[in-house]
Amino acid sequence: MEPDQQLSILASRASEVVREVAQQIANAYGTVRAGEVEIKSRNSLVSHVDKEAELALVNGLGALLPDAGFLTEEETVEQVSARDRWIIDPLDGTTNFLHGLPFFAVSVALEREGRLVLGIVHEVSRNEQFVAWENGGAWCNGQRIRVSDCRHLEDSLLATGFPYYDFSRTAAYVEVLQAFMRETRGVRRIGSAALDMAYVACGRFDAFYEYALHPWDVAGGIVLVREAGGVVTDFSGDDQVCNSGSEILAAGPYIHPLAQKQIKLYF
Repeated sequence: MEPDQQLSILASRASEVVREVAQQIANAYGTVRAGEVEIKSRNSLVSHVDKEAELALVNGLGALLPDAGFLTEEETVEQVSARDRWIIDPLDGTTNFLHGLPFFAVSVALEREGRLVLGIVHEVSRNEQFVAWENGGAWCNGQRIRVSDCRHLEDSLLATGFPYYDFSRTAAYVEVLQAFMRETRGVRRIGSAALDMAYVACGRFDAFYEYALHPWDVAGGIVLVREAGGVVTDFSGDDQVCNSGSEILAAGPYIHPLAQKQIKLYF
C-alpha cells in the first residue's frame, strides 16, 4: 500500500476516535462546577473533562499505532518521542468551555520522523471536523476546503490570540494589533488557536498570528492550513514552526508576506 493511501486510511480511523471524544466533551458541556476546575498556572485552567478526553484520545489513537509516542497538553500519559508521535490538545479553548462560550475544539496531529503528516481539528459545538493529511488535501465534514485567495490587507479578516502567560512582548504585540486594526477589515479573537487555524484553512480568516503558543495548540492546524494551500511560519519566516510552537503566522499565500512584513516592523 502506498504511503499516501496508508495516511488516508489512518486519517479516517483517527477522525472517528476524535469524533467520539468530541461527543464526550459535548455531553459534558455546561456540567462542570466551579469547584471542579484546577488552575495549572496563571490564566491556564483544566477540568476533569480535559483529562478524561485526553485519556480517551490516547487510548483510541494508541490502538491505531501501538508503537507511537505522545506529546499531550495534560500529560496524562508518559511523554515519549518515537518515529510516530501523536500531538494532542484534548480541549483547546478550555476557558471558553468553562464559561459557556461555544468556541472550543479537539486538536490532534501525527508527527512522523519529525514531520507533521496528519492533522484533525474538531469544533465541538458546531460538530465540524477538519481533517488533512500529507498530499491528501484538507477537508471539512467531507468537503474539500481551501485557504482564502485574498490579495490585499485592506480586504482581509485576521485572527489572533492574546498573550495569557508570557507578557514580555506585549508592547510589540499591541503595536502589531493597532497596525492590523488600521490596515485590515478587522481582527478577531475567539480563544482557540486550533479553531483559528482551521478557519484559516477553510478561508473564513485570511490570516492568524499569535505568540507564546505550544506545539499541541497548533500542530493539527499546521497540517490543515498547508494542505489547504496556505503558508505557516514563525514571525521571521521559519517554516519549522512546530519545533517550539512559540509564535506562528498562518495565512493564504498572498496575505502571508504582507502580514509578515507588518509583524516584522515591531517584533
